[in-house]
Amino acid sequence: MTTPAGRVLLDRASELFYEQGITAVGVAGIAEAAGVTKKTLYDRFGSKAALVVAYLQRRHDLWWAHLQERLEAEPSVITLFDSYLEHPWFETERGCAFLRAAAELPDDHPGRAVIRAHKEAVRAELARLAGDEALADHLFLLLEGAAGRRGVEGTTDGLDTAKAIARTLVAA
Repeated sequence: MTTPAGRVLLDRASELFYEQGITAVGVAGIAEAAGVTKKTLYDRFGSKAALVVAYLQRRHDLWWAHLQERLEAEPSVITLFDSYLEHPWFETERGCAFLRAAAELPDDHPGRAVIRAHKEAVRAELARLAGDEALADHLFLLLEGAAGRRGVEGTTDGLDTAKAIARTLVAA
C-alpha cells in the first residue's frame, strides 16, 4: 500500500466510498478511477474489505491528528466540539464517514472494528477531557447526534447547538 499505486488507489477509493457509498463502488470502478488494473488493487490490498479497512483507518488517523493538534493548543471539551466545526471535511461533506460506513457494512465486516475503535476513542477523549464518565456519555451522544444531523440537513446548526449544550453541561 505504501507504493505510489497503493496511495493512488486508496485516494480514489476514499473519494468514491464517501461520495457513492462503499457497497455501490466496485473493485473495477476503483481500479479504473485510479488508473490501475484490478490485479494491482488486489496485489496492494488483497480484497475490497481490506481496502475499506484502510480507508476507514486512514480517515481516523487524519482526523485524530487534527483533533490532537487542536487539543494540544487548548485541551477542553469545547475544543473537541470546535475541532469538528473547523475540520475541512465538515464544511464539504454530508455527515460522518464512520456513521455512513456503519449504515452500509454488515456486522461481520472488518471495517466495523475500525468504526467502533474510532467512536470509542472519541468517547474516551471526551471522558479524559470532562473527567467524568457519565458526562462523557452525554457529550458523546450530543456529538454523534450533531454529526448525524449534519448529514441530514447539511448545516452546522446541530453542532453549534450541541456545543452550546456541552458548554452548559461542562459548566454545571
